[in-house]
Amino acid sequence: MTDHVFTAAAVRTHDRVIGTSILVRSGRIAAIGGDELVRPGISHHVFPGQVIVPGLVDAHFHPIGYTASLHRPSLKAAADFHDIAAIIGEAADRQPVGTAVAALRLDDESLAEGRLPDREFLDSVVPDRPVLLMRYCGHVAVANTRGLEAAGVTAATPDPVGGSFDRDGAGRPTGIARETAAEILSAALRRAAPPITPEHVVQAATALASLGITALGGIVGSSAGCWAGPGSELDALLAAAPDLPIRVAAFVIAPGPTELRQAAEALKESRGPVTFAGVKMFGDGSLGGHTAAMQEPYADAPRESGTHRLDPDHATLLATTALDLEGRVAIHAIGDAANRRALDFMEGLVEQGADPARLRIEHASVLAESDIERFGRLGVTASVQPAFLASETSWLESRLGPDRLRRAYPFRSLRQVGAPLAGGSDCPVEPPHPLAGMAAARDRCGIIPEQGLDGGEALALFTDWAATAIGETAGFGPLADFTVLDCDPVIASPAELRTARAVATVIGGETIRSEGTAAWPD
Repeated sequence: MTDHVFTAAAVRTHDRVIGTSILVRSGRIAAIGGDELVRPGISHHVFPGQVIVPGLVDAHFHPIGYTASLHRPSLKAAADFHDIAAIIGEAADRQPVGTAVAALRLDDESLAEGRLPDREFLDSVVPDRPVLLMRYCGHVAVANTRGLEAAGVTAATPDPVGGSFDRDGAGRPTGIARETAAEILSAALRRAAPPITPEHVVQAATALASLGITALGGIVGSSAGCWAGPGSELDALLAAAPDLPIRVAAFVIAPGPTELRQAAEALKESRGPVTFAGVKMFGDGSLGGHTAAMQEPYADAPRESGTHRLDPDHATLLATTALDLEGRVAIHAIGDAANRRALDFMEGLVEQGADPARLRIEHASVLAESDIERFGRLGVTASVQPAFLASETSWLESRLGPDRLRRAYPFRSLRQVGAPLAGGSDCPVEPPHPLAGMAAARDRCGIIPEQGLDGGEALALFTDWAATAIGETAGFGPLADFTVLDCDPVIASPAELRTARAVATVIGGETIRSEGTAAWPD
C-alpha cells in the first residue's frame, strides 16, 4: 500500500500544534512532523492554509433517525397548521396506498398556534391512512384516528408506566402521546412506514463523513422505533454495516438482558465497522415536551413536573448485563430530578465495583449544584449536546425560570469539578454539524455565557473526549483518522466556526467524499 503524507498549515490537538504533516502507512499514522516526512515516492496531499485535527466524533447520535430525516417529511420549518397540512398531505399523495405517513421534527414552539395539532386536525388532512407526527425531541407523538386504531388505543386504554395519552373532556385520546405512550404508537405503525434501506444508511453515513465526522456513539433500538420502518434500528444498522464509511459504537435500547446480549453478539459478528458500546436507558423525557423530570414544577406549567422513567430494578439488570459484556451504561436524564436519580443509581454501581469511566449520563441538562459536584466526585461522564441551546433560546428561561436557567447546561461548572465531558448532537433532534456544536459550547447562544468552554475545550469535546466516551483512542492514532478544516477551531470565533467546513475527512488513510449527498434536510 502506498505511503501518504498529508500536509497543512498545522496539525493540532485541542491544546497545542504538534506539526504540519502526517505520514500514513497501511491505514495507520506512522509519524507526525514537518517537511522531513515528505520524501520521493510518497503520495503527497497538500492543504494550504488548512488545519488538521483528530477525527471529529459525535458521542450521542441516532444514525437511523438521521437517515430517516433525509427520506421522510420534516415539519421543522412549518410555521403553522396550514403548513403541516400541506406537508403531510403531499406525503400522503406521494406514498403507496396502505402505507403510513410518518413525519418528523414537529416543533410546537415555533407554530403560530403555539400548541400541538390533534387527531381531529390530522383526520381532516389524511382521513384514510395512519399518520404519525414525531415531535423533534423524539418524546412526544401525534396520531390521527387511523393511527390510534392501528395501535389499539381507545378511551379504555390505560396510560402506560412512564407515559401518558392526552385526553379530551370525555376521556377520549386526543392523538397526542407522551414518552412510553408515544412508543406504543410508533411500534404499532413502524411496519406500515416506508422502509429505510441499507443504501439509505450508507448514503447518510457518507454525508456525515463530509462534515468531518469519523465515528459515532450510535443510539439504536433492538426491537422498536418508528424510524427504521418494518425492521428495528439495530437491524437497519447491521444490514448497512459492511459498507459504512465511518465507525459506529452502538448503544442499544433493549427491553431486557436477553435482547441486550443478542444485540451485543450480533454487533460482534458484524463484518462492518460497528461495535457494541453498551446499553442506553431512559430516566425522563424532554424539556420541550414538559416531560423532563424536575424537582419543582415547570415555570410555565405549574401543574407539570415531568415523567420519571427509570425503574431501578430493571435498570440494574440491564446495567449489570452491559458491564458484563464490557460495555457502558448510558442513562438519558434531562431534568434535575432525573439527573439526581440517575446519579444515585450510578453511585450504587460504582460502590459495587463498576468503573465510572464506563458510566454516562446523556444530556445532563439541568442539574442541582450538589449534583454538579457529584459528577466530578464520581467520575461519571456528562454526555452533552450544546446545540440544544440554539433550539431553546426563545423559551428556555420561561420554562425553567431564572434560578434553574443558571443551572442549565452547566459546561463550565462541570469542567471545574473535574467531570468528564463528551460532545454530541442527538441528531436528528439537532443538526449533525460538530463545528456548530463547538460554537454553541463556547458562546452558548447567549444563554448564561459564563458557562461556556474555551476553544481548546470545545475542540476536545468533539474529538478526544467524545472518542473516549465511546471507547475509542483519543487524539491522533493509531488509526489514520483525521479531519482537515478550513480554519483553526481553537482560535476561530464562534461565528467563524458556524460557517467553517471540513475540507477533507480521512478514515483509515482513505479520503471520504460525500458524493453530493445532502447532510441535513432543513
